[in-house]
Amino acid sequence: MQQKWVVKTAADTEVEYLSRTLGMSSIAAQILFRRGIGSVEEVRQFLAPALSAMADPFLLKDMQAAVERLLIARKSGESVCVYGDYDVDGITGTALLVSFLRHVGFVCNYFIPNRFDDGYGLNEEALQRIIDSGATLIMSVDCGITAVKEAQFCRHAGVDLIILDHHTPKESIPVAAAVVNPLQPGCAYPFKMLAGVGVAFNLLVALRSRLRQEGFFAGGDEPDLRDWLDLVALGTIADVVPLVGQNRIYAFCGLQKLENSHRPGISSLKKVAGIKDTVNCGQVGFRLAPRLNAAGRMESAVPGVDLLLSSNTDECSIIADELDTANAERQAIERSILEEAVAMVDGGGRYPACKSIVLSSSDWHQGVIGIVASRLVERYHRPTILIAIDEQGNAKGSGRSIPGFHLLDVLTSCSGLLERFGGHRYAAGVGLKRVNIDSFSAAFEAAALNVLGDSELVPILDVDADVCPAEVDLALAKELQLMEPFGAGNPEPTLVMRGVTVIERRIVGDGHLKLRVSAAGQVFNAIAFRQADCPTDGLQDIAFFPECNLWNNSTTLQLRIKAIRKAEA
Repeated sequence: MQQKWVVKTAADTEVEYLSRTLGMSSIAAQILFRRGIGSVEEVRQFLAPALSAMADPFLLKDMQAAVERLLIARKSGESVCVYGDYDVDGITGTALLVSFLRHVGFVCNYFIPNRFDDGYGLNEEALQRIIDSGATLIMSVDCGITAVKEAQFCRHAGVDLIILDHHTPKESIPVAAAVVNPLQPGCAYPFKMLAGVGVAFNLLVALRSRLRQEGFFAGGDEPDLRDWLDLVALGTIADVVPLVGQNRIYAFCGLQKLENSHRPGISSLKKVAGIKDTVNCGQVGFRLAPRLNAAGRMESAVPGVDLLLSSNTDECSIIADELDTANAERQAIERSILEEAVAMVDGGGRYPACKSIVLSSSDWHQGVIGIVASRLVERYHRPTILIAIDEQGNAKGSGRSIPGFHLLDVLTSCSGLLERFGGHRYAAGVGLKRVNIDSFSAAFEAAALNVLGDSELVPILDVDADVCPAEVDLALAKELQLMEPFGAGNPEPTLVMRGVTVIERRIVGDGHLKLRVSAAGQVFNAIAFRQADCPTDGLQDIAFFPECNLWNNSTTLQLRIKAIRKAEA
């Protein structure tokens, strides 16, 4: 799809000051400044994230109440149940809490709802089963902020509820023993974009400090919370929250723990994912997280938690193999649905005139339609909702959006046609009756027509800097590596070099272009993944990232081309 390249601007004076003061290239200084990292101290903190820079967890509203209630539970030997979500954020948040609480003497179990039987979030029938099992304190993680009725159910049953969540609250906040969510009104915590596992980690920091005050670690066995950062990084990166501020600290420090995790489950997961050495955000997002998530998408997420909690190497190997198999099954189903959905869009006669895509089928697996919706957004750059219909005529949909289209706000305007809905700007879920699908599709398209102009339907490639060939070398590639981990909120930099000539071209692998390009007398090796059909005759402009390519113990510069087009006059 044709993209619009947008080069960001920056103040030359400030960029030059950063470059000179910190001894970095003007390109690196320009990238940081354009991302809002404008002072010398901010740059230093960004390039060297430290746990010591964490905000005080007690700034989170109700954190004090949550810790006090947990201390009571520990002293009285109460049974605590962690109620998590079935995605990777919920799975890691659950494993984090259960692992730590057991480590410091709590009686603690967990419950993960079945996507198909229990649905999303707190469920009264599930809560009753937990209560019947003997739990007197329930703690949700990555869900619960909208569970007003369910919180009331717990109160009437005489069971306390602690809610740990990061999703957007609605008008009414549940009445519970504690509600910890940086987005709730009146919360003084300065960083609002935590993942659910990040909220849980803050609870552990606060709880450990109180246990220390109580003299619980007088024997010198105080747990090192860094040992749990592998789980925090895994959930934070997988949930695609912005990797800035507190999240950058968790991802940066946690990735180091993922490389040398003491958890047999992590080691087994890395093995089936083909990860041997360094672990980066891409490997978490495209190898580890999908496997951990696969069981929950296809059936139950319980094996994912069991994997992260188990200390038995043989058991972990078996579970990891099962997750790998489930992931392969998920991929096959996803490909099938994607092919069918693309055929529906291309053959429906509405694209490209339409400004949204709403598709439904009784043959689709509701566990993977969200992934397919993301693929359609990448392909067509339209807000998209895919809906799976069951035999009873109930329909569940998953949506993804584009910049300029606030998905949750639009769903709110269509709420009269929905049984339920929730989410945020870029991702959401809906529940509705089959008979209302056509009316909902029309209302959704009407909202898109009202919100989106033609310019919003053209994907934008954000360019961090225009560069001259002489500025691009191995030293620059190594310098940009210091800005990792890259991800949401801190995307991998994109540079543009103009007037490039392709002097050698060959197709390698599964439709990749291996190139040698020349500009201003300099020659570069380059790779363009999945762009074998791209014409390269004449002068070209390339958007790329300079990377360090290690081969046979030798490191060389390689340009990884993200987009290529005819050079502009």
